[in-house]
Amino acid sequence: MINTRKIKIVAFVGLAGAGKSSAANYITEKGYPKVYFGGVILDALTQAGLDHTQENEKMFREELRAKEGKDFVAQRIITQIRDLIASGQHRIVADGLYSWTEYKALKSAFPGELILIAIVAPRRLRHRRLLNRPVRPLSQFEADQRDWAEIENLEKGGPIAIADHYIINDGDIEQLHQQIDTVLDEIEFIV
Repeated sequence: MINTRKIKIVAFVGLAGAGKSSAANYITEKGYPKVYFGGVILDALTQAGLDHTQENEKMFREELRAKEGKDFVAQRIITQIRDLIASGQHRIVADGLYSWTEYKALKSAFPGELILIAIVAPRRLRHRRLLNRPVRPLSQFEADQRDWAEIENLEKGGPIAIADHYIINDGDIEQLHQQIDTVLDEIEFIV
């Protein structure tokens, strides 16, 4: 029998359009709480009175990390996770871990409890998804620029490279869900 007191934090990593949020939402629909890295940036944009645009988001994300430290977002997420644990939650989903620095901060804060799952998809498919998404769609040029900025400026490749599990999201949503269920069974996440 699984020890339900053992904390497990599943963090989804991947480039934009890979399916991280779809994966995280699937698990939260099962009743598990989620923390959203991108939400920290969106909340900060709102507090600054800025519109939620691709340009503002990119500028603000990089500016905050330059001013507050590369682990700015992670420190806020660590606080959110600790609050969830204090409220009795032992299975938590983290959507959108970005950088190597964020990974190291979470790994240090929750040793043995953090599990990285990389969601990957071919670039052409990711970019098509980004173009067709209903919220903040991106053109081909904008998607390329975002990929490059995330890899070059935000250390996004490290967490993807070091992930504990990989899911290739090049099929339909049911296939993604099946792969997620397989990984969750392997790591005994579902209680």
